[in-house]
Amino acid sequence: MNSTANWPDRIAAGESQTLEFKTSFDKASIATLVAFANAQGGTVLVGVSDAGSVQGVTLGKETLNEWLGQIKSATSPALIPEIIARNIDGKTIVEIEIREFPVKPVNTRGRYYKRIASSNHALNTSEIADLYMQSLQLSWDAYEAQGYTVNHLSEAKIQRFIRLVNQHGRFALDETDPHAALEKLNYLKNGKPTWAAVLLFAQEPIRHNVHIGRFKTPDMIIDDRQFTDTLFEVVEQSMKFIVSHISVAFEFDGSIQRKERFAYPLPALREALLNAVVHRSYTDPSDIQIKIFDDKITLFSPGTFYGGLTVAEIQADNYRSSLRNKLVAEGFYLVNAIEKYGSGFIRIRQALASYPEIQFIVEEKFGGVMVTFAQKQPEPPLAGMTGGVTGGVTGGVTGGVNPESSHLLQLIQSQPGLKTTELVSLTGKPQRTIERWLKQLKDSQLIEFRGAPKTGGYYRKENT
Repeated sequence: MNSTANWPDRIAAGESQTLEFKTSFDKASIATLVAFANAQGGTVLVGVSDAGSVQGVTLGKETLNEWLGQIKSATSPALIPEIIARNIDGKTIVEIEIREFPVKPVNTRGRYYKRIASSNHALNTSEIADLYMQSLQLSWDAYEAQGYTVNHLSEAKIQRFIRLVNQHGRFALDETDPHAALEKLNYLKNGKPTWAAVLLFAQEPIRHNVHIGRFKTPDMIIDDRQFTDTLFEVVEQSMKFIVSHISVAFEFDGSIQRKERFAYPLPALREALLNAVVHRSYTDPSDIQIKIFDDKITLFSPGTFYGGLTVAEIQADNYRSSLRNKLVAEGFYLVNAIEKYGSGFIRIRQALASYPEIQFIVEEKFGGVMVTFAQKQPEPPLAGMTGGVTGGVTGGVTGGVNPESSHLLQLIQSQPGLKTTELVSLTGKPQRTIERWLKQLKDSQLIEFRGAPKTGGYYRKENT
C-alpha cells in the first residue's frame, strides 16, 4: 500500500498507467480494476475528480465491505483488492489497489479490458487469446496445425533451413534425418507439424500476405505486389521489391570507387520487415501492408505489441520483449536473420544514426503496429524567436540534441518558466511531440522543471 504522505504529490501528477481517479464508486471503477489486473496492477482513488481535485466521499459503516462484494461478484476470476480509506486535507478518499493477476485475462460481466497509458483498452478476441496464452507461457505457433501432416511440408525448404542452421553454428542438426531435426526443435510434435512448421516450410503456404505498393499520392498507385509464401521466402521477396523502389545516390570520398547511399538505410528497413513478419498476429487474417511514398515508407503489422509492451518502452533501449510466435522467432534466430530476441528496434535506431534526415515513428493503430520512416521537413522558425537568441544557444550547447529539441531549448531560454501548454501554443506542435522533446532536453541535462506541478515551468539548467 502507498503511504498517505505521498498521495498529494501523486494526485498532482495526474492519472497514469497505474492510477485512476473516480469521483464515486461505480461499474467504471470495476472495469478499471480489471484493466489494472490484466496489466501491471494499479490503484483507483475514489473521491478525486479527473482534474485531480480532492472532493472526498461519504462512507457508511459497511460501505467498504459492500464495494468489495460488488467487485468480487462482478469479476471473473474474482478480484479481491485491498481497500482502505484515507484522509487528505480533512476529506475522505478511498484507495482501491489491485495487483497484476497471475492468470489472465480477467473480465467483468464478459468484458475484457487492459490498461494502456492512462486509459482502459477494450480487448478484441485476438488480444484476449494472446493474453491467455501469454499468462500460461504458451505460444500459438507451438500448437499442432489441424488438418496438416508432414506431407504438406516441403523437403527442399526443410533441408535448406537445416543447412543454414548448421552453417551459422547456433544449433547442430542432423542433415540426414530432417524430420528428427524438426522434432528436436519442436516444429514436429507426435509426428505432426506445428503452426510454426507450416508457416516456415509448407509446400502450399497459408494465405498470410505481404501487400506492398509504390504510391505517388495516397490514391495513386505506381506499382503493386502481393507476396504469399513461407516466411523466409516472403522476407526476401518483399525486401527486393522495396529496394527496387528506393532512390540511390552516389558518393565519392576520394577513393577510386564510388559509394552507393540509399535514401533509407537498408538494414533498418530489413529489421522493420523482419519485426512485422516474425511478431505479427497470425490469428488475424489481415495482411502486412507496406506503402512506399516519395517522402516516406510505412509498414503495418497486424496485432498490437505483445506481452504488455508499450510504444514508450519500445522507444527506450532497455525494453524487454515478449514473443507472440516463439518457434517462428527461433527459426529466424537460428539462421542468423535476427541477432537476438527483442533487439529489432534497437538495431533500427542504430542503423538510422547515420541518417539524421530520416525520422522514425512507431505507433499502435488500427489493431496493429505502424512504423514510419519519413524524410524530415525543414523546421520553420518558432514564433517569438529572435536572431540573437538563436545564435547564442545553438553554438555549443545543443551539439547532442536533435534540431527539433534545440528549437524548443531556444524558446525556453528566451522565455524562462514556460509550461507545456504554453510551449504547445507557441510552437503549434502536438502536446505529445512537445512532451517528447522536453524529455530529450531533460535527459540531456539541458533544462529542468521548477515549481509546483500546476504552476511551475521549464528553465535552462544553470550549469549548462
